[in-house]
Amino acid sequence: MLPDSSIEISQDGQDSSIRRVLVVDDSRLQRRILVASLKKWGFEVVEAESGEAAMEICLADPPDLILSDWMMPGMNGLEFCRAFREQSKDNYSYFILLTSKSEKNEVAEGLDAGADDFLTKPVSSDELRARISAGERILRMQRELSEKNRIVSDTLDELQRVYDAIDKDLMQARKIQESLVPELSRDFGSSTVSLLLKPCGHIGGDLVGMFSPGVNRVGFYSVDVSGHGITSAMMTARLGGYLSSTYFDQNVGMEKRFNRFYALRQPEEVASLLNARLIADTGIEEYFTMAYCIVDLRSGILKMVQAGHPHPLLIRKDGTTEFIGKGGVPVGLVPDITYSQEEVVMEKGDRLLLYSDGFTEARLENGEMLESEGLVDLIGKCNSNQTGQEFLDDLYWNLTQVMSPEFGLEDDVSATLFEYEGP
Repeated sequence: MLPDSSIEISQDGQDSSIRRVLVVDDSRLQRRILVASLKKWGFEVVEAESGEAAMEICLADPPDLILSDWMMPGMNGLEFCRAFREQSKDNYSYFILLTSKSEKNEVAEGLDAGADDFLTKPVSSDELRARISAGERILRMQRELSEKNRIVSDTLDELQRVYDAIDKDLMQARKIQESLVPELSRDFGSSTVSLLLKPCGHIGGDLVGMFSPGVNRVGFYSVDVSGHGITSAMMTARLGGYLSSTYFDQNVGMEKRFNRFYALRQPEEVASLLNARLIADTGIEEYFTMAYCIVDLRSGILKMVQAGHPHPLLIRKDGTTEFIGKGGVPVGLVPDITYSQEEVVMEKGDRLLLYSDGFTEARLENGEMLESEGLVDLIGKCNSNQTGQEFLDDLYWNLTQVMSPEFGLEDDVSATLFEYEGP
């Protein structure tokens, strides 16, 4: 028998996690005894005389706590517990089996079926109260955890929605950035300029391009903006306007003469103009490296400014290679800097490769960087008969073959190839 008790289940000032209790027993007397004490403790109590009836109640409205006798005709307590756990996935209920069984293997069987605790008949009021208190603590923690998991899940869903929106914007930004390089290869007389642009993400900070104000005059460049991501990509968009192949009046590499035609500015002057513009823009911390060249296709004279960019590689017709340039200071880093230019005479069949450090700083499988010597080796692996865009694509493919799969493409990879075939 269960003596009366006035002890409250929740004594810590928090809302009770157990409000509704289901008592399952084929003995009406046992149910009456349990129900009387539970109601006196303040619980809402429902009764069932069999496992089958208890399952119907649970399906309609799962209780917080179940007190079920083990031995019952039809569906016994163990079977009821197992069936209840199989159908109850969202809301957890604390399940106590009432039994005269005490052998370890039988207790283990009950735990395996999903029971949380056991009470041996005849049931002591104090022990029942203690077991319910323990169940209440477990349910409270479980429900707090479920709520936190729900918050985490909702937060992750919101983050996914934000990520999807950003991803969509980045995809559109990539299309806009690709529009800065409308053509990857273009013939200028018998000579050709070809471009390669491979961002390491959706968008990148590299920019390549070419333009010509008229016959026998060509300008081309390779630019690498500091940093990565959106900020760098916005800077490349800006530079795309400064070096536009379509709007000559906006292109700082050109100047209008006699109000009749455009001429190419000297590379050192172009670098100085770009440097002055970036320094004048307050709040902009980005800078960029650049290799910028102009060529007179009649004489093969190439003039170049190198502003912190990797040394351009001159590939002679006979296959010999030479890195040219003296380095220089990046654009937008130091005010009032003076840039100097170099001059190279190209012969028919010579090629000049401008490239970003995405090539030379690519990580190899041994952890080391490709470096300049490695770039020359990659060029040696390319088909000697390939030219233009095919050559650049083959060069990039060779890079991916020696690159460490662990690190992958850590930086944007870009290149500009000028192939001189005489006037």
